Amino acid sequence: MKNYQPPLSPTEGRKGSAKPRQRPGDAGARGDWGGAAANIIRIGHGVFYVTDLERCKHFYVNLLGLNVLHESARALYLRGVEDREWTLKLELAPEPGIKHLAYRVATDADLEALVAFAETQGLPYRWETEVDRPKLLRLQDPFDTPVAFYAESQKYSWLLQKYHRHRGAGLQRIDHINVMTPQVEAMTRWYMDELGFRLSEYTEDDAGRIWAAWIQRRGGVHDLALTNGTGPRLHHFAYWMPDAMSIIRACDILAGALESEKIERGPGRHGVSNAFFVYLRDPDGHRIELYTSDYITVDPDFEPIRWHLNDPRRQTLWGAKTPRSWFEEASLLEAFAGGWVAQTESELKGLPQHVI
Repeated sequence: MKNYQPPLSPTEGRKGSAKPRQRPGDAGARGDWGGAAANIIRIGHGVFYVTDLERCKHFYVNLLGLNVLHESARALYLRGVEDREWTLKLELAPEPGIKHLAYRVATDADLEALVAFAETQGLPYRWETEVDRPKLLRLQDPFDTPVAFYAESQKYSWLLQKYHRHRGAGLQRIDHINVMTPQVEAMTRWYMDELGFRLSEYTEDDAGRIWAAWIQRRGGVHDLALTNGTGPRLHHFAYWMPDAMSIIRACDILAGALESEKIERGPGRHGVSNAFFVYLRDPDGHRIELYTSDYITVDPDFEPIRWHLNDPRRQTLWGAKTPRSWFEEASLLEAFAGGWVAQTESELKGLPQHVI
């Protein structure tokens, strides 16, 4: 693998400082997609292994209000009210974990370009199929994250204005994923250089080391966040909410169902992304974020925002301190040949200040 450089030097991206260097995807970079291997549109779906489908259905459908698109004895395919395709599959398995995380690409030609790219990079890949997705390219990135790409997907009428069918907290649409990795700098650089992701925000310490980064394809704050820690593991999977009160409603629903212990962190407002949030844990421990009120990053001269590691406003602009579990616990990822990806500890040790 190439020796990738940090996404920014210690001075780049600060207000009033040197202008950030050209990022992958900017005008003038190589290729038809701004230097990327393919035209990735957005995060598309996640596939979770769960150990009790009925308990998970109660949590995701009855309490949170996701909608069942397909159901079998061993799987549930769920979507938010704005999603026109399924965005979360729950698959029955002996152990909880993550099968893969998938991105939507523009065309079949992008899939073929990704095959050529995988061969050039020496990445393992194979073709798979899924319900409503007849052609799914599954590969393992250089950091051992199981990712997939698809172009074609069966579409269904959205439920956004069918308010009589809204239930629970009313999760609206898939928003982003967060991967915990011991290689934040290298992974950020690879996704930017090779796949055309663009940097929105990042966290840095006094030594100029990058502890976290938020990168995107669709013009929001992030499709993919990268967080320092033992990994790779999935830190969380996020859905966009219509407003802050819908997040409060989710907390009220969980409390009313005597399941307030599922609330791990929040509600509150992040400094990073400006989002109003709450983090929940599903029956298998997978972390779900309900998220709203961030900002757009579509301008070509957008300057990435730098946060110091110990800035108390970075993690929480306001709200309770962050529990240690949020920094230490995450979901295992499936290896390409089966089983779980081996875990590697990060060389960056310690937790930020302002932790419970």
